[in-house]
Amino acid sequence: MVIPTLKAPNRNGRASIIVNAKVKQEGRLIAASPVTERMVNALKEAIAGCSPETIIETVAVASLWSDQAQQQTQMGGRIYCPLTIQLPRWLDFPGQNIYQACQEINARRQWVSQQLNLPLCSDANWLGDHWLPIIVAVNGIQFLPLIYEGMMPNAYEMVSWDLPPYQRYQRSLENLAQALIKELKAPPAVYLLQFSLAQGLLFDRLWPFPAAPAIATINHGHANLYTYHWCCLNNLPLPTSLGDRQPQQLLSL
Repeated sequence: MVIPTLKAPNRNGRASIIVNAKVKQEGRLIAASPVTERMVNALKEAIAGCSPETIIETVAVASLWSDQAQQQTQMGGRIYCPLTIQLPRWLDFPGQNIYQACQEINARRQWVSQQLNLPLCSDANWLGDHWLPIIVAVNGIQFLPLIYEGMMPNAYEMVSWDLPPYQRYQRSLENLAQALIKELKAPPAVYLLQFSLAQGLLFDRLWPFPAAPAIATINHGHANLYTYHWCCLNNLPLPTSLGDRQPQQLLSL
């Protein structure tokens, strides 16, 4: 599979961050969770740092159903950066198909079970508490260290592959990630593969953007997933500190 080639960087355009929260006219979030605010601020900082000429706006997903918003979506020079999976199906942007596919959680689980013969997090109340960050760029795919949610909700931290029991699952997780990216023809972006190790490796779901667990990477310099996400979306050079591993070409899958 060849990852779609993006257009030239849109350094002087507009970035629309779409969130599942209320947004005032001046772009300030209201009635948003602290985690959502951190996600939005992290992405804004990433955009400002990489593309300082880009105009950044925060858009409530509920507002997209207005006639005015639907007219604006037809205008060029705009990059959509949804931080929610609940999007209207008519919203036309490069990630439209992957967002819809990831929203169909049961279909993704069924595919993993049937095609890869992997067990699932099938209980609706039993969610995965680990995430594998996947960096999909035009030249291949790379991974960052795992993210783990501790005993407290939204208490995320990065963990090393060198710690047990992660070592034994690294190859399986990376193979699973590559298989999903290939099957869904995922465009360049940051993805989070959510899973559990409660009873071996259990697949939960795939997120098509740096969701809440990605806030664990904000203060980790070149590991900041929001920076990677913007660079991937906008065809900008990626940060250089991904270690010594070279991008894994999806053509080899």
